[in-house]
Amino acid sequence: MCHENATLPRIGEPAPDFDAVTTHGRLKLEDYKGRWFILFSHPADFTPVCTTEFIGFSEIYPELRKLNCDLLGLSIDSVFSHIAWVRNIQEKMGVRIEFPIIADLDRKVAEAYGMIMPGESQTETSRCVFVVDDKSVIRAIIYYPLSTGRNMQEILRLVRALQTTDQHKVTTPANWQPGDEVILPAPNTDEGADKRLAAEGQYCTDWYLCRKPLAAVASAAAKGGCH
Repeated sequence: MCHENATLPRIGEPAPDFDAVTTHGRLKLEDYKGRWFILFSHPADFTPVCTTEFIGFSEIYPELRKLNCDLLGLSIDSVFSHIAWVRNIQEKMGVRIEFPIIADLDRKVAEAYGMIMPGESQTETSRCVFVVDDKSVIRAIIYYPLSTGRNMQEILRLVRALQTTDQHKVTTPANWQPGDEVILPAPNTDEGADKRLAAEGQYCTDWYLCRKPLAAVASAAAKGGCH
C-alpha cells in the first residue's frame, strides 16, 4: 500500500530509479539514458477502459518513437497476465502492443512513483502518466481517475511541446499544436519591455505576451540573433 506520508516525485526532479521485470525482460531506468520515455500505469489487465487505452497508446507509439520517446506501461499484475492480455488484444482487436509492460507485483515502482491512491483503490494503480526526458528528469505528471480513459493526442502534444521548449527556449500557449506560434520569454526589465514592443516579426498583446512563428525563432537563433 502507498503510505500517505510517502514523498511523491515532482516535476523537475530526477525520476525514481527502478529495476523491474517486464514483458520485454528486465528493464532499468538507466536503459533509457539519452532517450525520453513515458511511464504510465493502468489499474488492471483484461479491463475495458485499460484495453482501449493500450490500443490508443499503440496508435501514438510510432509518432513518439520519432520524437526519441519510448513507452513503458505498468500495473500490479504478473508478467504472465500481461503477456496473455497483449496477446488477447492482438487476437481480438488486431493491435500488436510493441512496448514493454512492468509486472509490479511487489509495488516497488508504483510506490516510488506515487501511482496508488488509497482513497480510490488499495489494490490498483491509478491512471498516472510520467513524462521523463533524456536526462532522466521528470518533466510532466498527469493523474486520471480509474473511470476516465486518457487522451492520447494530448500526451503526444505534451511531449512535442516540452521538446520544443527545450530546443528553442520558448513556451507554448494553451491548445498549442506543432506549427502554431510560440510565446517568447517575457523581458525582465523596463528597457527590455520597450525593445520587445518595438521589435518586428512578432505579435504582442502587451510587453509580457508576445508570440512568434517557431520558424522565425529558429532562424533568428541560427543567425545568432535574439528571439
